[in-house]
Amino acid sequence: MRFSHFLIILSLAVFWYGLIPMAGAFISRHGWRVFRRRFDDLRLKPFLDYASCLDGAETGNVYRFIGSFESTDGSMLWIRSETLTMPVMLEGAHTYILPMSEGDEILEGFDPRKEVPEKIQWDQVTVLTEGAKVFVGGSLVLKDDRRVFVSTAEQPLLIIFYDGNDRSLTIRTIRAGRNKNEYWNAVTPYAFIGGAFCQFMMALHFLSRPIFRFTVISACIALFTPLVPLFPPGVLFTVLYRRLWLRARVFRSYRDILRLPLKYMPSGTWDCRLPDGERYGAVYYDALPGASLGNNIPLLIPEKRGQRRPEQSKTALKKEGWYVFGRIPEGVSSGTPAPRALSGEGLPEFPQEPRDLFAPFGAVLGNPEILARTYTQKAYMLEILSCILLLAGLGLNIFLIIKILLVVF
Repeated sequence: MRFSHFLIILSLAVFWYGLIPMAGAFISRHGWRVFRRRFDDLRLKPFLDYASCLDGAETGNVYRFIGSFESTDGSMLWIRSETLTMPVMLEGAHTYILPMSEGDEILEGFDPRKEVPEKIQWDQVTVLTEGAKVFVGGSLVLKDDRRVFVSTAEQPLLIIFYDGNDRSLTIRTIRAGRNKNEYWNAVTPYAFIGGAFCQFMMALHFLSRPIFRFTVISACIALFTPLVPLFPPGVLFTVLYRRLWLRARVFRSYRDILRLPLKYMPSGTWDCRLPDGERYGAVYYDALPGASLGNNIPLLIPEKRGQRRPEQSKTALKKEGWYVFGRIPEGVSSGTPAPRALSGEGLPEFPQEPRDLFAPFGAVLGNPEILARTYTQKAYMLEILSCILLLAGLGLNIFLIIKILLVVF
C-alpha cells in the first residue's frame, strides 16, 4: 500500500467520522447554551398576573407567565392561571417539552441521560393534553384591544410545557437544557453515511489489484470505524468514556445551578431585590440548624461533599460553612462569614422560601462562586480524559483488527 493511499483513507475517516460530527456537536452545544441563557434572562423579568394587568402592564415589554394549557386553535395558545387567561401566538415561538419528573425531591441527584427537553414545532402543540403546565416568556403586545404574547425577530417566545412543582421548573430546566450526547447530533447520521460510502468506493477501486491488498483492508476497517469502539477489548475504554462524559455533564449542570441565585445580585454583593420587590440573597452560617428546629433546607448541590443532613455531617459543616439562599428579613446582614444564631430565638433571621417561584431556595456548602469555577474546571478535565480514553480504545481495537486481518489474508 502506498503511503498516499493510507493518508487518503485516514483523512476521509477523520473528516467524516470526526470533524463533521464534532462541528455538529459544537452547534448543538451552542444551541442549548442559547436556550439556557434565554430562560435565565426571562426568569429575571417581571411576572405577569392579574394585579400587574390592573396596574397597567406595559405592552412592548418582556414578561414571564405560567399557567395551564387551556386550548389552542392552531396558531394561538390559551394559558390559564388562577387569576388570568393569556393568549400566546405560537408562530415563531421556540417550544419545548420538559421530561416528566419522577418525584417531589426537585434537588436530588438526577440522571443526565433522561432529562433532555424535547424541542417541538409550534403546530404540534395541539397534541398536548388540556391542563398541562406551561411557562411562556417574551414580548407582550396589544392586539385587537387585548394583551398577547408574540415572538419578534430579536426575541422569539420561549414556551416550555412541564409537570411537577412550579418551583422546580427553574432548576430542572437549567440542569436538563443540554444534549445528552453531543457527538450524536442532527448531522452525525449523514456524516456516517458519507464516510461509509467514500471508504466503500476506495476499497472497491483497489479490490481487483492484489498488490493493494492492504489498501483494501485499511478502507474496510475505516468503513466500520464508528463501530470499532464497541468491540472488545476497547469497549472497556468506551464504557469509561461514557461514564466520565456523563459525569462532566453533571458538573456543568451543577455549575449552572450555582450561578442561578448569583445572577440576581450585583458583583461583590450577597443580596438584592427581586422583581416583586422582595429582598433576596445569601446568609452565611458556620453550621445549619437541623430539621428538628424547623429548617429542613434543601441542598442546591446534592452530591457536594457534606450532602447529608447537618446532624449527620457535623465535621464537614465546621470545615467550610454554608451559604443559604432565600428571602432575607429586613435588618439581617447577608453573606457575612460570621456565626449565626441557631437557637429557637434565632430562627426568624433564617432565610425563607421567596414568593418568586423562579428564585432558588436552598443551601450550598462552600462559596458558590468558587464552587462554580471548580465544577467548570472538573468538567473540562473529565471531557479531555474521556476523549483520550475513547481514542485509546479505538486505536487498540484498530491495531488488533489489522494484526488479525494480516494473519488471515
